[in-house]
Amino acid sequence: MPITTKPLFQDYFSDFKGYDEVLKPDMSINTEWKTLLSKFSEVGTENLLSKQDEINWLMEENGVTYNVYNDPHGLNRSWGLNVVPYVIHQTEWESTIEKGIKQRAELLNLILKDIYGKRELIKNGIVPEEVVLAHRGFLRQCDQIQYKTAKQLQIYSLDLARGPDGRMWVVSDRTQAPSGMGYALENRYALNRVVPDMFENINVKQPLAFFNDLKQMLIDAAPQNQSNPNIVILTPGPHNETYFEHSYLASFLGYPLVMGSDLVVRNGKLWLKTLKKLKQVDVVLRRVDDAFMDPLELREDSYLGVAGLLEVVREQQVAVVNPIGSGILDNSGLIPFMNAICKYFFKEPLILPQIASWWCGQKKEFDYVIEHLKDLVVKRIDRSNRENIYFCEFLDDDALKKLKDEIALAPYQFVAQEKISFSTAPNFVKGKLEPRKVSCRTFAIAKKDGYSVMPGGLVRVAADRKKIFVSNQRGGISKDFWIVSDAVQNPLRNYAWDSSSNNTISDINDLSSNTAENLFWSGRYLGRSLVTARYLRVVLNRMNQEKSTTRKSDSDTLILLFQSITNITSTFPGFVGEGAEARLKEPLKEILSLIKDETRVGSLAQTMNSFNNAYYSLRSLWSKDMWRVFDGIKKQWENFLGTKDFSINKLIKFLDRIITRLIAFMALIEESILVNQGLLLYFIGLQTEQSMMHVEKCRSLLVINYEEQVQYEVLEAFLNSNESLNIYRYSYRSYLSVENVIKLLLLDKDYAKSLTYKISRIEKDVNKLPYSEGSNAVAACKAKILKAHAKIESLTIEHLLTLNDDQTIRQNLDDALAEISELLHETSMEVSNTYFNHSYTQKQLTNQNFPLQ
Repeated sequence: MPITTKPLFQDYFSDFKGYDEVLKPDMSINTEWKTLLSKFSEVGTENLLSKQDEINWLMEENGVTYNVYNDPHGLNRSWGLNVVPYVIHQTEWESTIEKGIKQRAELLNLILKDIYGKRELIKNGIVPEEVVLAHRGFLRQCDQIQYKTAKQLQIYSLDLARGPDGRMWVVSDRTQAPSGMGYALENRYALNRVVPDMFENINVKQPLAFFNDLKQMLIDAAPQNQSNPNIVILTPGPHNETYFEHSYLASFLGYPLVMGSDLVVRNGKLWLKTLKKLKQVDVVLRRVDDAFMDPLELREDSYLGVAGLLEVVREQQVAVVNPIGSGILDNSGLIPFMNAICKYFFKEPLILPQIASWWCGQKKEFDYVIEHLKDLVVKRIDRSNRENIYFCEFLDDDALKKLKDEIALAPYQFVAQEKISFSTAPNFVKGKLEPRKVSCRTFAIAKKDGYSVMPGGLVRVAADRKKIFVSNQRGGISKDFWIVSDAVQNPLRNYAWDSSSNNTISDINDLSSNTAENLFWSGRYLGRSLVTARYLRVVLNRMNQEKSTTRKSDSDTLILLFQSITNITSTFPGFVGEGAEARLKEPLKEILSLIKDETRVGSLAQTMNSFNNAYYSLRSLWSKDMWRVFDGIKKQWENFLGTKDFSINKLIKFLDRIITRLIAFMALIEESILVNQGLLLYFIGLQTEQSMMHVEKCRSLLVINYEEQVQYEVLEAFLNSNESLNIYRYSYRSYLSVENVIKLLLLDKDYAKSLTYKISRIEKDVNKLPYSEGSNAVAACKAKILKAHAKIESLTIEHLLTLNDDQTIRQNLDDALAEISELLHETSMEVSNTYFNHSYTQKQLTNQNFPLQ
């Protein structure tokens, strides 16, 4: 049966143009696709729809994300993976594509050496000097730096696309901080889990040996040939578009994920700032662009790199992969000269063809480009600032004229390329297969005897059938990339760790300062979120109760609870400051603001956002179950903000769900990492925040002596907000009294929710923090919490219950709580200043002149 009659291929060829991966020129099916398409037909449309839904669910549940810049819906956008893989046979891969990738990697390695070395390519007229010296990626500060490794270009990536002639063409090179290998691996694991039957009888080459080569390359890069070097992965931070991949690779490879502020240069070496001491770093696998790597010698406004790093590199005391300055190879101006360069170095032509390109810095080429501009694609030789690519066929006359003027003003800055139509491949969409433009990104890793190429890689697919752009930033999705063989392949297994390696964070002493700080603040924000949500729920329940009663005491109690919300959350003026009377008349409006206003400091939304930022920065530490719970919290927020029903009952139900998920999240944290790996700091942050808010609740609800009925209702609300009403009744079996509530929630040494217990726990945990003998800062840190613990231990119930002369206020209780609150605040500050405060002033040593604008 012809393939076009299959239901899945309905309308597949309705607007068919160009080369399609499924078909040969005679419209017969390519051999490597036959088995796969046969499986699709067996599975059927409904099952494929179910499998695609499962993949989408898995990507979202596992927190696989890609951040889209300048898109209000783009931050942490779920990664898209299509159920249909992209297939190439091993014969084509090994005979042409893999050989061409290795040749190009070797060639670019020689170009990199030459550019920062003898510059023979320029001297011999092979490459015009403007192509190199006018490119912002050329860093004079990297000139003549010597490296220990035989190959300077240690990781190479390139984008490929099949042209109309059926050959794979090189679209672009990626050498600075190539991204995508983590996504490629996650795609393989996801597809293997959801559709394992698709791998049956199809021999797909697996990528895990490539990742072993990656680890070995990083080990070999260490300056002193150490058997177990200290390797870190440097990330710009959680707002980077591929931060998921940074965290994923850090977790997968077992290396610490660090930011520039975690590192410091001392005595000519690079050090990781840990809680106890500085730990020397041997190798940095970077995901930060060149210009941001050293604010002393490069961009002085950078907070992403490390001041003085380049000098350490010059002295061969640290290896940076890829080396700083390799961004010069992300240079479309080199493309027109690559064949000549290849013949110069290797005496042979390029194996992989390139898109026909014209550098506008030469008169003949400039004239050709201007004359044929409408038929070309134009880009700057350097797109480090994400300058536009101009698809000139879509430009109107005014835009074309403006572009011509730009080119004429600085012709050496522009390259024009032939417009080619990428091949299409099947994409499963809405129950049928559609042809979509595709491009492939694959990777090569330097070895002592050459380069190791990933068998497959990352395939990106155009967002819809008619679009020619293939880009994640433009809404594209991805495919798994299969290299299929006639020989049986080993199945995909979990990563095989090198038994000789011991390069993991195994102790709190080795915890980086940023990781430690985010653990501490994760605890604080989580504690604050839970206390705030519980208290707001108690007040909303009381508001519901007031509807069915006319008792004055209920109204008086409610006013007191409203006022206590403001004091506990510090969201002044609220119900106590200027305008309070008006807010008390419409309390739900103020409470709704406290729940959902993200711009209001102290609101539940603002606290949850802060928790989100701290949590996301730590995602390499957390389990998938934690991400799923956290993702559930985010969905609850999105659903809540999207509704128009903000009635009391709806708010209560929303808070119920949030509280349940927060409690689940707290339980999972304790399962994810060991106490001595950093959980200690999370506990200190959590207990400190809960204790400080507990103190404020006590001061708001227990200090004033209310009339009996109001007192009872206030105590009931207080106990409910701490989930302690049942334990109170079980313990005391009596009418609610201030005395017994203080005994239970302030002075009980064995009850986990009492203030005494929490402060005792903080003291024990602070004493476990790493410290240096004689450190005044650590001594001060311990002294504050010790004083707080001693204070609360010294309190007696008789002393705290004593009323002032007019019998209205328990002044002793208020004074004691105020002192404890201040000591808790000072403890938090001492912990932060001792373990997290690593700021230092940076001063530019040289000027980086990004040239010839």
